[in-house]
Amino acid sequence: MPLQNRVTPLGHIVADPARGNLMGNRGILHDGERRLGRSRWKHKAWIACTLAFKQTRRPLMAPGRYTELFFLDEATSLAAGHRPCAECRRADFDAFRAAWAAAEGSDDPPSAPEMDAALHAARVDRWSRDQIRHERSAADLPDGVFVLVDGDPWLVWRRQLLRWTFGGYDTAAPLPAGLATVITPAPTVAAIAAGYAPGVHSSAADAR
Repeated sequence: MPLQNRVTPLGHIVADPARGNLMGNRGILHDGERRLGRSRWKHKAWIACTLAFKQTRRPLMAPGRYTELFFLDEATSLAAGHRPCAECRRADFDAFRAAWAAAEGSDDPPSAPEMDAALHAARVDRWSRDQIRHERSAADLPDGVFVLVDGDPWLVWRRQLLRWTFGGYDTAAPLPAGLATVITPAPTVAAIAAGYAPGVHSSAADAR
């Protein structure tokens, strides 16, 4: 039976047998039976990591260790509110910081805690703990951003939409006219628009 460790663009953590291309971390969310409790994060540093780093192997959801979360691709992790890890994905972390600074018109890239605080304020409502979404013109959205269509997450990619599933992208549709409900946090959208290029699952090519 699959563990409850797959993260959707909507930020939900669910059980699904499909494999992910990135691993993430929000702290220790599971108990001794590898079951999630009510918490969906324990700190503001929501990161996205490589699946393999320095040949380290670890059992999933070990007692007292952080809960390993998995994403289809980087675009999914960014939509869920994560950022690149500064250790195992240093080049991506630095590129994300640089794009963040460029979006703000600053020559001084932000620190990880600064980005984490801004992302946390932009990704979850402090009272309801629901995912925060915002409206933007669909025509102005950069590739790699997720929008909500009829309750489902769709990826903006090459001037069209691709429907997300746990196994990949399976359907293409035109960009909507007018405003779109954006899932990806606003600071991340700004960083992508300023030049950060999220990794996208290979199925995006087939879905197009």
